[in-house]
Amino acid sequence: EIYTLSLHDALPISVIAKRHALANTKFCRHFVFSRNSDIPGSHLQSQYINIKQICFTLYVRLCRGEQSSSLYYIEETHYSERMIANMSKASALVDVSKKRVNPFKELWTNKFLYLLALPAVVYTFIFSYLTLPYIVIAFEKFNYKTGVFSPFVGLKNFEYFFKSSWAWTVTRNTLVINILFLIVGTVCSVVLAIVLNEVKAKKFLKVSQSMMLFPYFISWVIVSYMLQGILGTETGLLNNLMGTRINYYSTPGYWYPILLILNIWKNTGYNTIVYLAAITGIDEGLYEAAYIDGATRFKRIIYITIPLLAPTICIMTLMSVGRIFYGDFGMLYAIIRDNSSLMPIAEVIDTYVYRTFKNTGDPSLSMAIGLYQSIVGFILVFTANWIVRRKFPDGALF
Repeated sequence: EIYTLSLHDALPISVIAKRHALANTKFCRHFVFSRNSDIPGSHLQSQYINIKQICFTLYVRLCRGEQSSSLYYIEETHYSERMIANMSKASALVDVSKKRVNPFKELWTNKFLYLLALPAVVYTFIFSYLTLPYIVIAFEKFNYKTGVFSPFVGLKNFEYFFKSSWAWTVTRNTLVINILFLIVGTVCSVVLAIVLNEVKAKKFLKVSQSMMLFPYFISWVIVSYMLQGILGTETGLLNNLMGTRINYYSTPGYWYPILLILNIWKNTGYNTIVYLAAITGIDEGLYEAAYIDGATRFKRIIYITIPLLAPTICIMTLMSVGRIFYGDFGMLYAIIRDNSSLMPIAEVIDTYVYRTFKNTGDPSLSMAIGLYQSIVGFILVFTANWIVRRKFPDGALF
């Protein structure tokens, strides 16, 4: 579909607000034109304008309760390709060319970028595509001599998992822990990125970013020993400070908050990088326009930063939803180990698969459980993306 813009009669700002609910970021899909020179980015009718600046200037003015009848509403209008080709100004706004891209020319033009991506492509191809035929192991009674040609047993390996007493427990634990990590971790990362973006002292910013990134590179094994030094019953720092003798490693009720705090401490600084990069890509003119119109720093965050950050948040969330059935094996196995007291709340599918293979030596059972994880993750990603595409198209993955 090809779009150009047609200027309609002047509409009061209240009418535009009523029809399009300016608090909703979907309003960014519609454009506002003004002849007023006091709105940054606006020019005469014969020129093109900075659309985003005016949209957010309009947000700010609505918040202040102002109205202006000189604002014009521009609707999306459909035109044929031939008509747009005859409109020199419209063609400056819309790329109507449908030229086919030569893949070899594209490869040569961006050879260094493709070379940079080559290791990741090779890794994905080997470990994600070449291994696909081995999924058949989940439906066989695997024998190391015959390999993938072992006897076919159908769904018996799946029955072993779903009929076991641990099936519901590990599924529940995986979902609860990952949902906690996803919601709280995303909120902390976004808030931290916004706070860092507002910091103007460059030296403090560099030091704080380095300190926040440092935990990400610490091994979970080291973290487990640090945690033991804090939560130990006899020599633990926390028990000595509080004057108690609580055995945290045999009390499951404490461990959801403990795991959540550890995840935030270790991963928030790293996840903040993505959101901070998205924020720094926002046009400074939007903030300047809002500042000129009297918007406070908090208003600029609410009506500019967060709406423009929403697509990135949605995409990162969708990518996390795809792995919501995959627990953090390194974290949970290093911290919980083989502690039977904590397994009812901390045993996830990944650690269960590992222990099953370690105890039985049968890769068919592990493959069956892994396939179960993949199928559910696949369904969740497509479902979540379908919902997002209907409600917030800019945040959809595909």
